[in-house]
Amino acid sequence: MSPVTPSPATEPRRSTRLRSTPANADADPDSEPRRSTPADADADPDPDAERERVSSRRKRQRKAADPDPDGEPERGPSRSRGKRQRTSAGNAAAGTRGSAAKVDGPKDAQQPAGAGADDAGSAIDDDICAEEPDVEDLQMGEEEDEEEGAAVQAGGEGSAETRGSGKKRVARPGARRKAVQDHFVGEPVPDGEARQRWPDRYAAKGSDSQAKRSDAEEEIGALRHYTTVCVDEANFHLGDDVYVKAAPGEDNYIGRITELFEGIDHGSHFTCRWFFRVEDTVISPKLLEVNDHKHDRKRVFLSEEKNDNMIESIISKVNIIYVSPNMTPEAKAQLISKCDLYYDMSYSVAYSTFANMPPENGGAMGSEAASDLSCDDVDYSKKKPIADIAAPHDEQMETATLLDLYSGCGAMSTGLCLGAAWSGLKLNTKWAVDMNTNACNSLKQNHTFTQVRNEKAEDFLSLLRHWDALCKKYDVHNSNSLPRTSNNDEDDENENLPEGTFEVEKLVDICYGDPNSTGKAGLWFKVRWKTYDPSYDTWEPSDGLSDSPERIKEFVESGYRESILPLPGCVDVICGGPPCQGISGLNRFRNYEDPLTDERNKQLIVFMDIVNYLRPKYVLMENVVDILKFADGFLGRYALSRLVAMSYQARLGMMVAGCYGLPQFRMRVFLWGALPSVVLPKFPLPTHDVINRGVVPNAFSQCLVAYNETEDKHLKEALVIRDAISDLPKVGNHQPNDVMDHRIRPKTEFQHYIRLNRKDMKDYSLGDATHKEGLLFDHQPLQLNNDDYERVQQIPVKKGANFRDLKGVRVGENNTVEFDPDIPRVLLSSGKPLVPSYAMTFIKGKSLKPFGRLWWDETVATVVTRAEPHNQIVLHPTQHRVLTIRENARLQGFPDYYRLSGPIKQKYIQVGNAVAVPVARALGYSLGQAYQGEFDGDYPLFKLPGNFIPMDQATLARLSEGTSGGEVVEAE
Repeated sequence: MSPVTPSPATEPRRSTRLRSTPANADADPDSEPRRSTPADADADPDPDAERERVSSRRKRQRKAADPDPDGEPERGPSRSRGKRQRTSAGNAAAGTRGSAAKVDGPKDAQQPAGAGADDAGSAIDDDICAEEPDVEDLQMGEEEDEEEGAAVQAGGEGSAETRGSGKKRVARPGARRKAVQDHFVGEPVPDGEARQRWPDRYAAKGSDSQAKRSDAEEEIGALRHYTTVCVDEANFHLGDDVYVKAAPGEDNYIGRITELFEGIDHGSHFTCRWFFRVEDTVISPKLLEVNDHKHDRKRVFLSEEKNDNMIESIISKVNIIYVSPNMTPEAKAQLISKCDLYYDMSYSVAYSTFANMPPENGGAMGSEAASDLSCDDVDYSKKKPIADIAAPHDEQMETATLLDLYSGCGAMSTGLCLGAAWSGLKLNTKWAVDMNTNACNSLKQNHTFTQVRNEKAEDFLSLLRHWDALCKKYDVHNSNSLPRTSNNDEDDENENLPEGTFEVEKLVDICYGDPNSTGKAGLWFKVRWKTYDPSYDTWEPSDGLSDSPERIKEFVESGYRESILPLPGCVDVICGGPPCQGISGLNRFRNYEDPLTDERNKQLIVFMDIVNYLRPKYVLMENVVDILKFADGFLGRYALSRLVAMSYQARLGMMVAGCYGLPQFRMRVFLWGALPSVVLPKFPLPTHDVINRGVVPNAFSQCLVAYNETEDKHLKEALVIRDAISDLPKVGNHQPNDVMDHRIRPKTEFQHYIRLNRKDMKDYSLGDATHKEGLLFDHQPLQLNNDDYERVQQIPVKKGANFRDLKGVRVGENNTVEFDPDIPRVLLSSGKPLVPSYAMTFIKGKSLKPFGRLWWDETVATVVTRAEPHNQIVLHPTQHRVLTIRENARLQGFPDYYRLSGPIKQKYIQVGNAVAVPVARALGYSLGQAYQGEFDGDYPLFKLPGNFIPMDQATLARLSEGTSGGEVVEAE
């Protein structure tokens, strides 16, 4: 498909120039086309309303286009005056050449890291594919395909909350009998001055200035401008904040007068820059009723949205003051007591951004000369990227601490630390928390200095509160370098104790919960008993140690000195992906009306409670796109609402992993939070083209991190499977060794990079210790059982091969499979059928997924957490097995030195649940820039440096020596 050329009535889409190929998704014949909201849904039936201008504080929506199965899906709502529109919902990563593709990927693969998967047993069967898929596995596949059809409809017309941030607003003249007609006051602004201040108003029709505008609603030309207007016998001036008449049943709008002019239609107009109440923003009005946080009803947000209206729609003045977000609570309370409303942040629909006001505008932003903060007015092709990196020496780097919640095996924190290091910030993963024991072991193995806690997040929060109380009790806050407490009993260490007597030698750990399964949660200490080795350590309740106060004091002082737990105000960054399993399509009893009451969504609340308690400088939350789809995106709106209520700046974006150099699509939601005292991080623009495999919800289409479609992006080519795994040694269905040697030299830039050692990547997680170079970890596939292995051996080695290529299967009408009546049913050596019935009936016989083979020039929709081939395309292109753990880790961007712990199935889960490392790395660079205050301007996007992949010439030459290029060569 050729690039779309916007018509005069439409606006250019935002794009990463997506390349489109047939996805491995199966079409859902029952899916309905998405609906489009009529552009004139709020039109005024009053004939006098023809003279009224549309108040586009929200975005105008286009009329639905004729359905075209091969064309582009419905576009999202347009921006108000002078704004470019981001990518349409169907173009997910904003493809200019791609048709509407569907999400293709297992539902379970979209669970965030640390979702609490049960630890696997040690039995060997755990790492072998079951003989037949269970019912849940098949339901997962069915749900995936049902979602693919539903995804195309996502966003659609939307509920009232969805339309609340995008519907068009009409400022209505008041129905008043007036003794004196509304009119301008005084002499007009001198013509020369008016043309200089508002040049577009006086541009001739068809001029370059007019051509730059792409609004669906044409801007009104002006005959003359004024500084004062009289409405209902009251005078209003440029810069005044006013109430504006809204549609029937709506609260009056709030705006700032930025222009007063007589139009070429001889009407009397004013331009209004809109304030947003909390409920008018992306935050749902329902969230004003949530009991775990509150919003100040006097607080409003100044937006970049503005439009033209008739002067008779002005009602009255309103006293709005600017409050510095860093003002003390006492001073703020005194100041806002003297006003009707106040604002301390700006609001932009683009990336659902709540941010500090620019210092130069502060309280003066109400003047008619105030700049428009919209990112859509920026041409990123002309905006210089950040200069190529000249990373400082390690000793010159500023340091910061990171708490990784729901950490999984540590992919998100690893990527953030790698990216931050290349910006000049040494970010240390100081603490990590996850329920999965194997994931915690993996993280600890790769981050030896991290305090890794294998516990529930809610127990961790309770522990933090108790720890803070203990630190206050023993007054450890008054010293940053407490002396080490001496053990007065050292001389008595070998003293024989009476039989049956146990004496506390020291405390070695602390937790909150129920480690001994007593049925009662509380604070516990792990005790080392005198004369006993660590194998005899036991967990004891804190109230059972009342006779050992000195030991408790020693432990608290030592723990404070070593920062074993974070304290409020002492954490620089919190990251995490709280699982929201209540939104999963597998959950047949999802709570649409009140998702927060669903216990499976509780972790989102816990995550925000921890943020509220620790008050870090920065927050980065990750989640699946369903958080913006389910129940009108209620949980995503809740996360924003919590941050804003806590006075955090906030910015939400959807990022596609393939856009940052991976052969998978994998779209995820990221939410930045930043205290008012620091710089709000931006989203890094894509570095790579990508093959389209998904859609975005219409209600949040403004949050897709993408270029404007019309820009020259200079993106690198999309990566495919060959780029990532073609250098890995050939292995069989059963490969028992988790460590082996590399046998083939790297052939692609990706392979060169992924095989770098920790030092070259600037990974400080192991300190000075480094593993031996050249070793390959976890290059093991899930071993298929005998029946599946026999089936896989008969899947042809060719692109697009799957179970349909097996003997006895034929494709009938509507692309539905059926058994060939002319061919006897082929049996395996076990006596079972070669073609299982579940493959024939999966997705009503229309699926291409069972026993599907990947190919070298393809990508995957998302890396999966399960390696069973019964309802997924997971077979190696040329080998008779599923992809190995390492191959999946390559598709996720894990460095080759990153080693995983646990049974094979658990390793697949850890990799599949992880945040794609290159995405986290790009975000880490953004975090480092913001942390050091190096970002300029208020635009929410930025270009990464050209040499962001750290491949200096010396390293490249060393790795490239002897490299062969060309076709894929596998080691025997």
